[in-house]
Amino acid sequence: MFRNINKIVHLQKANFASAAPAPKTNPEILYTGLFINNEWVKSADGKTFPTENPATGEVITEVQQSGKADIDRAVQAAKEAFKFGSPWRRMDASQRGRLLNKLADLIERDRAYLASLETLDNGKPYQIAYHVDVGSVINNLRYYAGWADKNHGMVLPTDGNYFAYTRHEPVGVCGQIIPWNFPLLMASWKLGPALATGNTVVMKPAEQTPLTALYLAQLVKEAGFPAGVVNMVPGYGDAGAALVDHKDVDKIAFTGSTEVGKLIQRNAAGTVKRVTLELGGKSPNIVFADADLQYAVDKAHFGLFFNMGQCCCAGSRIYVEDKIYDKFVEMSAEKAKKRIVGDPFKAETEQGPQIDGEQQQKILSLIESGKKQGARLAAGGGTLGDRGYYVQPTVFADVKDDMDIAKIEIFGPVQQIMKFSSMDEVLERANSSEYGLAAAVFTKDLDKANHMVQGLRAGTVWVNDYNVFGNQVPFGGYKESGIGRENGPYGIRNYTEVKAVITKVLEKNS
Repeated sequence: MFRNINKIVHLQKANFASAAPAPKTNPEILYTGLFINNEWVKSADGKTFPTENPATGEVITEVQQSGKADIDRAVQAAKEAFKFGSPWRRMDASQRGRLLNKLADLIERDRAYLASLETLDNGKPYQIAYHVDVGSVINNLRYYAGWADKNHGMVLPTDGNYFAYTRHEPVGVCGQIIPWNFPLLMASWKLGPALATGNTVVMKPAEQTPLTALYLAQLVKEAGFPAGVVNMVPGYGDAGAALVDHKDVDKIAFTGSTEVGKLIQRNAAGTVKRVTLELGGKSPNIVFADADLQYAVDKAHFGLFFNMGQCCCAGSRIYVEDKIYDKFVEMSAEKAKKRIVGDPFKAETEQGPQIDGEQQQKILSLIESGKKQGARLAAGGGTLGDRGYYVQPTVFADVKDDMDIAKIEIFGPVQQIMKFSSMDEVLERANSSEYGLAAAVFTKDLDKANHMVQGLRAGTVWVNDYNVFGNQVPFGGYKESGIGRENGPYGIRNYTEVKAVITKVLEKNS
């Protein structure tokens, strides 16, 4: 489903939105506690924290706040569930797959509620939450359900009279820390491969968006997963740090900023944990003069503004060949001015609010820096409305590589368009960033495209498209954009240890 984002957004304007059931604009909040050992409990110290509706700035509810003692409880539950001989460890691999499929069934049953809850807590348009986010969660879990009984080792020929083979075994207790931009989807990207391979999980959702992850935890219980296999512990950075530092956690999986990812890698070294990190990006989107101009403008717009610009792989460095540069900027600015921003529960809305006031202010500050450093503001540049955390779709032209807006991950609806003259020049400039998460090339020349694909240092390179994903296709970055890959068979590798078994074949006298 996630691979069809472009199609879904395009069809939305043709009243495709009516295919989704009406949203629950005031969904009932059912779960706000800590989910440990298949039970809902309060935090050990009684602390709670508020979660806001970013469209209004109003508090939705108070959520139990995990501390170190709560992390200890959750890790202990996961450790017990992982013990050799436990129901989870004795379970047939095919049965793990059936449980994942059951979980997907329950999410499908509650799809409209989950999408409504995501929109309330995160601010993304309901139509996107329903069709893209929740739809992709269902498909991702079904994909990994299919992997559960296919993650096998090999029989290996070896010198001497020996029988050698490998076993793919679960890593153990996995700490998973997920971000606020795709809360439910990132939860599934982590849970799917971890559970398919027989691990147990302690997950910390982002403090800005805990509600859908908490509801997901209840569905895990309803699906029939044994106690302790999945534990959900909302909280702040101290809870995440306690998870990273815990001696009984065998692996950490994190999606978030590069700054925090570096701290996690450093702290995990104390217990030599396995670590996978999906971090920030400042992805180049390169448009050659021979590309279809309107198509390239539309795709560049989508590649930046989707999800309010809150995408780690957003195509935020747009390099346009000088021959078409002025026209590309003009068309991009006009398209941004027509983008529909507003109530995320309305079917026609293309862009909702930013996640919170802190993120809104960061974006506005970087917009001001772009103006001061000489970039030309072609569209937007301010806020919208008198409540909520909205930012106008913003387009900058005449951007230089050394400007802050061209180097810093803005994580907002701010498009930067730069000019280039030659293939070698743009390749060098595109690779000059410390990031390497994604990139795109728009051209009708296959030789040119292949040259760029080989030269670009990025984990994903799209040719003549943007934001195309698949459960079967790996996602992750080069350089400071992270370590490891998610999705597909590469995602499975993150959650298994390889054990070699060598047995002496006894020789009998004839």
